[in-house]
Amino acid sequence: MTAWIIRTGRVGERDNWALDGSQAGGGFQEIGDLTGVKDRAQMKARVDAAYPGGQPGRIANFAGQLWALSVTIKPGDLIVLPLKTTKKIAIGVCTTGYTYSAEETSDRRHTIGVDWKRTDIPRLALKDDLLNTVNGAMTIFQASKRDAAIRLQAVIDTGTDPGFGGSGIKKTIKDKTESGTDTDLIDIETVDPIPAVTLEAIRDRVRTYLVENFGQHKLTGLVAEILRAQGYICDVSPAGPDFGVDILAGRGPLGLDSPTVVVEVKSEQGQIGVPVLNQLQGAVKNNQADQGLLVAWGGLNKQAETLRMSQRLKVRVWNDEDVIDELLDVYDRLPEDIRASIPLKRAWVLLEETG
Repeated sequence: MTAWIIRTGRVGERDNWALDGSQAGGGFQEIGDLTGVKDRAQMKARVDAAYPGGQPGRIANFAGQLWALSVTIKPGDLIVLPLKTTKKIAIGVCTTGYTYSAEETSDRRHTIGVDWKRTDIPRLALKDDLLNTVNGAMTIFQASKRDAAIRLQAVIDTGTDPGFGGSGIKKTIKDKTESGTDTDLIDIETVDPIPAVTLEAIRDRVRTYLVENFGQHKLTGLVAEILRAQGYICDVSPAGPDFGVDILAGRGPLGLDSPTVVVEVKSEQGQIGVPVLNQLQGAVKNNQADQGLLVAWGGLNKQAETLRMSQRLKVRVWNDEDVIDELLDVYDRLPEDIRASIPLKRAWVLLEETG
């Protein structure tokens, strides 16, 4: 078994198509049916014809990716989709090899079948080295570094990346390039490309930095500073038992004007359950506040998410992605010492899709 990353378009335009249709692939709309392509030379010729005048490196890159999709990826291989629309990661198992669907729209014709096992994996469930691999600068590529396939299988089974050499991991998956078989089908250019400088990769680095430097009560302090930058007056509880109230926030010169907000901050990376939401509800009522904000760094489990949906006018939830969004939105208005402790610099990044 091998692990493959397959992207779904620059803005995730194929996210739902892939998940709902139990498939992956798409892109390369200038290329026709590849079913009859039998060797690399023929594949390169097809790509050359589709992109006349293309740079040799780009032609080789596209040919390698299409060879991987149409020939190398086999049923049983793991397929990983970094989702743009939900900012989560989906992982499944390839069920059928390459098919050309002529009736589909032009960017959805090159497909493989996939049984999606998990579609809601938060990016923080993967450790930095594996995330860097997933962020490789290519649309279709093999992830092989540092037991990537074994660890991704563990994420399917447990929801958590055990890390390289993690406890209990047995190396039962052998890379094709090590096994002595199918080596002619492995294109070195489609194996572990360098990470792309993308918005997702930058956010992953910011997320890791916050985990390393703003754990536990420090995250509460950061959330309070974000709320202050948004115009709230905040009363922050000291570290220790807080009975469901980490921050009391309100508008006006004294912080007593509506909307008044009770904030509970959970910095752990695991998902939060229904009891925490119920506790927040009680704290909102006891403090006669208008609304509640639960900062759940690891997000909510399914039961808690269902409950949250029924409380949307009273309770807001920020997960790790939301905290990053709010931080970036008010960064220029944060106190100098906070900006010094989270040194960010605004930059423009050209987002280029390689397929």
